[in-house]
Amino acid sequence: MVAPLTGRLAPLGAPLGYVLRALAPDLTHVRNGGRRYEVTVAVRDSRSEPEAARQAVRALADEDGARIVLTMAGTRVLPAVADACEEAAVPCVSTTFPWQAYLHARGVGREHRFRWTYHFAWGLDDIARVFAGLWEGVSASGAVGCLWNDDLQGRLLRHERYGFPPALSGRDHRLADLGAYREPAGDFGEQVGRLREHGAGIVTSAATATDLALFHRQAREAGLRPRLITCSRWLTYPHIHTSPDPDVHAELVDARVATLVYWSPGHPYRSSLDGITCAELARAYQEDTGAPWLQPLGLAHALLETAHHALATAADPADRASVADALARTRLDTIAGTLDWTTGPAPNIALLPLVGGQWQPGPNGLRLTVVTNAGRPEVPLTGDLTPAH
Repeated sequence: MVAPLTGRLAPLGAPLGYVLRALAPDLTHVRNGGRRYEVTVAVRDSRSEPEAARQAVRALADEDGARIVLTMAGTRVLPAVADACEEAAVPCVSTTFPWQAYLHARGVGREHRFRWTYHFAWGLDDIARVFAGLWEGVSASGAVGCLWNDDLQGRLLRHERYGFPPALSGRDHRLADLGAYREPAGDFGEQVGRLREHGAGIVTSAATATDLALFHRQAREAGLRPRLITCSRWLTYPHIHTSPDPDVHAELVDARVATLVYWSPGHPYRSSLDGITCAELARAYQEDTGAPWLQPLGLAHALLETAHHALATAADPADRASVADALARTRLDTIAGTLDWTTGPAPNIALLPLVGGQWQPGPNGLRLTVVTNAGRPEVPLTGDLTPAH
């Protein structure tokens, strides 16, 4: 496991560490072809940095003899892990950001087939469709102000093939780019001005919590009040809303941010490894850690389910090539849903579906409610979409 145990991505390391501890009794061995194989789990810290992540892969491959590597990370660290695994000829499974970003960050096109590295996630087009459904819940048509940065996320969201524009073709909402900005942002005066020019009553973004709060405050001070803000990336995680900065927290509460939901306690799935349900996993995490459940928890669990399945079904679980071949033919019902690498949108990709959610006030602070489930009716709605006033 290459995990961000320290650094800015450390919140992703928390669910990985928890699931490793919870599943430890199930990870001591695998049975394959009537034989029992002992399993050792080795964890290396990526320190939330690409070069440290590459060093972690080399250590796992050369010193620990890893047969499979798992990781969850950000848009620079995860590709570094995957590329290092491809170079070292070690099977790798990763998750946590859109598959188009995974391919683009690694410098390959949609048709490219990797030998060793596999990823499961949703697509940028899936985010666009979920967000469009949320916008339509507020207004039938109109301009949507796009608050996108000048980095990889922003470039991909604007992309004429991979991003939002092609996915939203034919819909009634019009995208209005508010102009790229550098993270962290110091001022959003230009973007607020363009929001006024376009008359956009809805904003979509992939900003950090701090930047989005700053934008919302400056828009409010300028007399503008977006009826809805949809935001992916960090705003999918509950820990963001326990920010020690009361001003950031207050602005996000006021904004009623809507976001994508890829896993929740209400999802009707069960682990292939220990049989635990989504609700049971979320409740156990909260009771054991004292922290709120977070969406990557389900993905972390599914990573370990996938690794166990690959080792249990490989022609030779001690042979890396056999494990990679097992991953390529994997179709597995996990606590995150069905992961199928045989019918993905691109080679080496398994698609994870999305529903739409919104941060709403609850008895113990903000809670993430599922407010749209178009295309995934088995995921129950837990609230109604509420525009800001």
